[in-house]
Amino acid sequence: MKSNLLMLLLAADIAVGTPVKTYAAETATEDAEAAWKTVQKALRPPTPPAEWQTNRPSAEEIEKFQQRQGRLAAEAADRAKDFYTRFPNHPRAAEARKKEYEMAGIAARLGSTDIEPRLAALEAERAKDPGLNEDERFELRARSMQRAAMKKQSEGMTAVSAEMEKGARALQKEFPKRPEVYGMLLQVASNSEGDQARKIAHEIVDNAAAPDDVKDAAKGLLKKLDALGKALAIKFTAVDGREVDLNKLQGKVVLVDFWATWCPPCVAEVPNVRAAYERLHPKGFEIVGVSFDQEKEALEKFVAKEKMTWPQYFDGQGWQNQFGREFGITGIPAMWLVDKKGVLRDMNGREELAEKVEKLLAE
Repeated sequence: MKSNLLMLLLAADIAVGTPVKTYAAETATEDAEAAWKTVQKALRPPTPPAEWQTNRPSAEEIEKFQQRQGRLAAEAADRAKDFYTRFPNHPRAAEARKKEYEMAGIAARLGSTDIEPRLAALEAERAKDPGLNEDERFELRARSMQRAAMKKQSEGMTAVSAEMEKGARALQKEFPKRPEVYGMLLQVASNSEGDQARKIAHEIVDNAAAPDDVKDAAKGLLKKLDALGKALAIKFTAVDGREVDLNKLQGKVVLVDFWATWCPPCVAEVPNVRAAYERLHPKGFEIVGVSFDQEKEALEKFVAKEKMTWPQYFDGQGWQNQFGREFGITGIPAMWLVDKKGVLRDMNGREELAEKVEKLLAE
């Protein structure tokens, strides 16, 4: 009897105990799956406002949207960290670590400065991983270099370009066969002036390791640089019907602004350009816009909304537009300054625009 009772008690213990362990495992799995879904949801970028499809956003609206993107990216990084901290042995833990790093990087690029120390720590930790392949190591170094360059923005584009070239040269030594380095150097050349830009562009064209598309872009840049110091011939009928001829604007200082409404950096420059125009137009400053848009209505609406009263060239060909091809424009915004004699004097009018215009007006 005692033996039978003991057997029954043992059986009862097994019967009760086993489901408890199974239930706990199932609950942990369910928690992990729910947490991963939260991470995936946080990783989705915010959708631009629907009204932007019909009404082009202002520079202020774009800035606010980017700030929101930065905050959400930082929150996504937090979600990813929470996941791998709570579930370190989960098959998704390694992926969550990568997502934390990616989202922290996005947040930093969008202006979330408070996340930069965390990002630096993540990079230092990641760099120690012996399992990183060359692609991953290059990406890690390149992102760090780009951030270092962007930190120089308050000092102006010249400082940004100098820091970017410094980083690109370091990457070139560390990864001599990586084609991406030449794209970085082309970006530096595009934001440089005169002899410095020519030197880097020739280096790219003459280097067998540079990709063909980057070489072609460098050749276009050299063609553009050849126009510097020479009379600039631009003549067209503007969107609003005005006849534009730079030859007839001699005696004025003219900004030729290559831009597009779909280009965020271009849109961000509009307030600065408009302010310079309103202040210096009475003294002889003119602006001629060359639009890379493909939708005429979108251009007209944006120009009217932003009170851009100067003439605009438009042919609907985007990057293949007449003046873009003729002058080798490979990136926008590109702001060229023409002096009173009709000579192209500066291909980086974006930097200290008002000050440069005033100096040319004083000549």
